[in-house]
Amino acid sequence: MIRPWQYALLFCTGLAAGFVDSIAGGGGVISLPVLLNFGLGPQLALGTNKLQGTFGSGCATWHYAHAKIVQPSCCLRGFFFSFIGAALGALAVQRVNPSFLRQIIPILLIAVALYLLFKPNFGTAEIHPRISRVWFDVTIGLLLGFYDGFFGPGVGTFWAMAYMLLLGFNMTRATGFTKVMNFASNLSSLGFFLLGRNVNIPAGLTMGVGQLLGARIGSRMVIAKGTKFIRPIFLTVVLAITGKLLYDNYHH
Repeated sequence: MIRPWQYALLFCTGLAAGFVDSIAGGGGVISLPVLLNFGLGPQLALGTNKLQGTFGSGCATWHYAHAKIVQPSCCLRGFFFSFIGAALGALAVQRVNPSFLRQIIPILLIAVALYLLFKPNFGTAEIHPRISRVWFDVTIGLLLGFYDGFFGPGVGTFWAMAYMLLLGFNMTRATGFTKVMNFASNLSSLGFFLLGRNVNIPAGLTMGVGQLLGARIGSRMVIAKGTKFIRPIFLTVVLAITGKLLYDNYHH
C-alpha cells in the first residue's frame, strides 16, 4: 500500500523523470527505483513505470510535432514496427531471463559516451543518411522496440544515436523522433502489463500528471535551445544509466 503522503513524492518523481526523459531519455533511472523503494514488486513497478512513462512520451511527442520538429506522417511506419517489436519483447521477457543484457548494455552505453566526447560536433547539423528510411523503420523499429519491451534501459539513447548515425538527423530532431518511438513501445508494453494486472493505477496516474508537466517543460527547452542544451544532459543521462547498470551488476 502506498501511503497518502507518498503521492506527493510520486508526483515530483514523475515531474523530474518527465523533464529528463523528454530531453535525453533515461527517465526510468529516476522513476523505477522510487517505485521499488515504495515496496512495489518488480513486475508491478515495471508496469506502473510504463503507465507513467506513456504520459511523458506522449506529451513530448505532441510538443515536438506541434513545433514541426517531428512530422507525424514520417513516423507511422517506425511507430508501427516499434509497437510490434515491443509486443514481441514483452512476450519474450516472460520466457527468457534478460540478465545477460545487463553485462552487454553498459559496454554499449560507454561506447556511446566516448563517441560523443571525442566527436564534439556530432549531431550539430544534418548529414547524408547512410541507409534508406524504409530499412531503418523496419529493422531499427523492430530491434529497439523489442529491446524496450524486453529490457529497456538506455533505449532512448540508442534511438537518438540511430537517428543521428544512420539517418543523419541533428540531435534536436533525433530527440523528437525518439520520443515518438518511445511512445509506441511504452503503449505496447503497457498493454501487456495491464492484461497481467501488473499496474498500480493510482500511483501511475499520479506520476503521469507529473510526467505531463515535466515533459512539457523539457520539450519546450529543447525546442528553444537546441543541440547545445541537449548534449550535456544527454551525456549525463548516458553515464547515469551506465553507472546504475554497473552497480546493479557488480555491487554484490
